[in-house]
Amino acid sequence: MSAFASVTARRLAAAALVAGALVSVLTLPASAADHARPERPKVQISDVQYDSPGRDDRSNRSLNREWVVITNTGRRAVNLDGWTLKDEDGTTYTFDHYRLEGRATVRVHTGHGRDTDSDLYQDRRHYVWDNRSDTATLRNDHGRRIDSESWGHHRHGGHR
Repeated sequence: MSAFASVTARRLAAAALVAGALVSVLTLPASAADHARPERPKVQISDVQYDSPGRDDRSNRSLNREWVVITNTGRRAVNLDGWTLKDEDGTTYTFDHYRLEGRATVRVHTGHGRDTDSDLYQDRRHYVWDNRSDTATLRNDHGRRIDSESWGHHRHGGHR
């Protein structure tokens, strides 16, 4: 092999190494994204009907027209067993053996009813949510605040 061929071979080898390094750097972000953490479910209070439509006559029908909607915006189901929904006065509803599917909602009614996948009932005989001002707070089974929704003038200084 001549000296010229040896230099050319070394240059070609160096160029191939540089090209390989560039390709690996350019593809690194794509492969790193493939190994990203799985999406964490996002559970939130998405709607509150605190002022039951019609007369507040404490009938079961009127009580069940007062509700809070909880939404799981993630793709994975979330076990809500032991989670709580609480008002500013401390009235607490505890989820019992309930699993909220991914990208699904559940409406938590104040009155009595038969629980389903999309509707849960607190089985109360009195309204929970104050029409003028209140805060609905959702906490997980470890007591960590997940979300809250407030309306009106907050009696206790805002979110709890």
